[in-house]
Amino acid sequence: MIYTRLTKRAMKLCFEAHKNQLDLGGMPYAFHPFHVAEQMEDEYSAAAALLHDVAEDTEITVEDIERMGFPPAVTDALRLLRHDKSIPYLDYIRALASNPIARAVKRADLIHNSDLSRLDTVDARALRRVEKYRRALEILDEAE
Repeated sequence: MIYTRLTKRAMKLCFEAHKNQLDLGGMPYAFHPFHVAEQMEDEYSAAAALLHDVAEDTEITVEDIERMGFPPAVTDALRLLRHDKSIPYLDYIRALASNPIARAVKRADLIHNSDLSRLDTVDARALRRVEKYRRALEILDEAE
């Protein structure tokens, strides 16, 4: 993990925002963004990784995060990482691939979410999700 003033603020916000959530495997949700952040190589990417699901899966918006003083490099990536459900998934992936921070965060997110060992039960839905993520990773890899 990269420890800076910025990433420590992002860690605290991530933990607070996800404190009552569990992931699909029944684990505390905050473990996921912390794992994704550990894959990042710089401060802004680590902060975006920590916050990527705060803006997606909690009541805290990107605008709220912006008002908290997080820099545009982080909030711009977070805007791209929020999936507007009216946009087809692979089109959303193509759009975010142009931003290096969003691309790095999404790539690590998809890899972690494709790890079926995190689940107690692997069903057809999980296998379909992993296949969708495989196609998304191909798009991200092509964009590099």
